[in-house]
Amino acid sequence: MSRALKTSAVLLALACAGGAVACKGAITGAPAGPGSPAAGGAGRGAAAGFATGAGGAGGVSFSSGVTCAGGHDAPIVPLRRLTRLEYGNAVRDLLGTAAVAPDDIPADENVGPFASNTVTSVTDLSTEQYLESAERLAAAAVATPAATDALVGCDRAAMGDAACASAFIDRFGARAFRRPLAADEKARYVGLTAGAAFADGIRLVVEAMLQSPIFLYHLELDPTPAPAGALVPLDSYQLAARLAFFLWASVPDDALMAAAAGGGLADVAPLRAQVTRMLADPRAHDAIASFHAAWLDLGKLPAITKDPTLYPQFSPALRDAMQAETAAFVDDVLRNGDGRLETLLTAPYSILDGGLFDLYGVARPAGTTGPVRVDLDPTKRAGLLTQASFLASHAHENQTSPVARGVAVIRNVLCVALPDPPPNVDNAPPEPMPGATTRQRFAVHESEASCAGCHKMIDGIGLGFEAYDAVGAFRTTDQGQPVDATGNVISAPEIDGPFDGAVALAKELAGAKQVQQCVARQWFRFALGRMEGETDGCSLVGLFEAFDASGHDVRQLLAAIATSDAFRYRKVGAP
Repeated sequence: MSRALKTSAVLLALACAGGAVACKGAITGAPAGPGSPAAGGAGRGAAAGFATGAGGAGGVSFSSGVTCAGGHDAPIVPLRRLTRLEYGNAVRDLLGTAAVAPDDIPADENVGPFASNTVTSVTDLSTEQYLESAERLAAAAVATPAATDALVGCDRAAMGDAACASAFIDRFGARAFRRPLAADEKARYVGLTAGAAFADGIRLVVEAMLQSPIFLYHLELDPTPAPAGALVPLDSYQLAARLAFFLWASVPDDALMAAAAGGGLADVAPLRAQVTRMLADPRAHDAIASFHAAWLDLGKLPAITKDPTLYPQFSPALRDAMQAETAAFVDDVLRNGDGRLETLLTAPYSILDGGLFDLYGVARPAGTTGPVRVDLDPTKRAGLLTQASFLASHAHENQTSPVARGVAVIRNVLCVALPDPPPNVDNAPPEPMPGATTRQRFAVHESEASCAGCHKMIDGIGLGFEAYDAVGAFRTTDQGQPVDATGNVISAPEIDGPFDGAVALAKELAGAKQVQQCVARQWFRFALGRMEGETDGCSLVGLFEAFDASGHDVRQLLAAIATSDAFRYRKVGAP
């Protein structure tokens, strides 16, 4: 297949694949496979505590409560392209290589704080990027005879080239497409190997599959399309794919594919068992780290800089250590610890390396190297919101930012929507002034009528972080004056009122139902790549109830998401 033909074929398929329903007829090889979720699970009663405003930040608020008495419901789901993380991890697991650079493929587009890539348009440039990436990856995969043999995984001498290529197409195709190949699909890929040297044939197969919309998109096609508006249970292969991308940000492994092939994902119990197995696997690290980095809006951390005169300790190595700390901490809590939200938000310990020991003012334990768990001063540090990654990300190059810190908590931790600032507002922070503290300089926000309404809410929380400087070091003075880290919450009725310092705020947040439900919503959005809708009401009620009953164990929340209607069903859109 020529380069131009491949590009044209991909463009045609991708252009067809936009919108809320799958393209009919243009993407051949509809999913085949046994099993669909049983309509199991008792109906739930009225949703107590499903309060107005709990969603916020663009979510749906169910002000009149939700009654769930049997039956199932789910919305029409948008078509989504793999994120950069999903693409890179999928290639790693399929080819055994980590050779995908982020800029190799199109940038991610977000839904809320999370990468989602809901399809809006397809450009020539993005298609060319996928083409060139597939060519590079395929060429590297067969660069040597040993690499080719490792990839195909069969004894060519015993089987013969044709049989070995056929077996590879079956195995590789099933994992790349997340379901077995249809007969006509396989025939086309076998045709790419005809007349070519063995390695060249394998290379062409890999190139073609990595450009297929079936690989590049979260496609859930059915052999016989259901009528518009019908509620369709996902088959076992589709559920396996959703689970894998949710918990691993990658394609299913052999065990998950085997469970799907045997119809072993049709009921709630096997799904929950898979969640437990998958969270114990090291591959869960990436998805867990990705969620928390997006939830806390740490995306800019890898590129932040600080004024070297004011913060001489800051360096790229320290910045990397900050990022690694948060990833290691959340992984430890969820995969090795108690898994509880309260621990994530209030733990007086973390996992440190490099310059973080000096930044946090603690000594590295004797005889240790690399990342190590360290107890911290509980009056200074309490979980994620007092980690340097959060504090340095939400600060300016030369000063702290009560606004950035307050907005991050309000939008992402409390799920409260904030309006955009007026179009004529000056977003530049007040310049540092000798002798004037941050609190004194930011008082101007409340003196201007157009700013006061929102900034009482934002700065009331953000100023509570003033005991931490722009790189996250604890401080007791600002411009020679004692730090005032008191704050006031006015965006969460359950905990509204004054607090003193970020540690106190973190403890208040950890115990608030609004925060617990917000975190459940955020994981829901991360898992499904979309905001919640009206038809997700009963699914969300179930998540809130399960999360609360578990003592806010995030692992049980993830299992509840995987067994919800929103995860196991989809509604068919109009053609």
